[in-house]
Amino acid sequence: MESERHRTLIWDWTIRVFHWALVGLVAGMWWTAQQGLMFWHKWLGLALIGLLIYRLVWGLIGPVTARLIPLVPRPRALLGYIRRLSERPYQASFGHNPLGGLSVLALLGLLMVQVGSGLIAVDVDGLFSGWFGHLVSFDTGRAAAEFHETSFKFLLGFILLHVSAIAAYALVLRTNLIGPMLTGRRSEARGPTPGLDAGASPFKAGLAIGTGLLAVALVLWLGR
Repeated sequence: MESERHRTLIWDWTIRVFHWALVGLVAGMWWTAQQGLMFWHKWLGLALIGLLIYRLVWGLIGPVTARLIPLVPRPRALLGYIRRLSERPYQASFGHNPLGGLSVLALLGLLMVQVGSGLIAVDVDGLFSGWFGHLVSFDTGRAAAEFHETSFKFLLGFILLHVSAIAAYALVLRTNLIGPMLTGRRSEARGPTPGLDAGASPFKAGLAIGTGLLAVALVLWLGR
């Protein structure tokens, strides 16, 4: 087995925790909505808001592969990457490739739309609403609820597309995308990783904890 020190650190531990927590929360929110467990649905939605707050802040101050602004690809880089998909052997990008970067931004956008509409959604009887549903009219709350349901279909479709892309990378390009999101490391990407190794430093760890506490405080304030 390849020594861990010969494997390059790609994703810091907070990004990996965010990723799998997001998977669990989205699944939990879908299940609670299907079962009519709206009390738990609301609190899971609030937890999702906390995750998104953390990811947005960490996308500004975190390690290089966690940054959000570099995920916006230049058109030339995007087209060049698409052309290179046919080359063999496929060379994996160090962090997110241009298509992956767009995928992350699209997913974050869809999630923010989803939780935003859920905050003011009102059920058909007007008896149950999102955290801020009492601040809007009944008609506005109902419109938000219908939009909330429709936007989830788009979110679900995007998730299925994401899973299909992971499978295609594994079967066609022989590139494992799940393993690095579990271990943080990948053997195909070698060499120094300036900025990312600092993700394990006490300073970066302190930033991660501080950012997490900020997200928790905001969530508790919203749900008070």
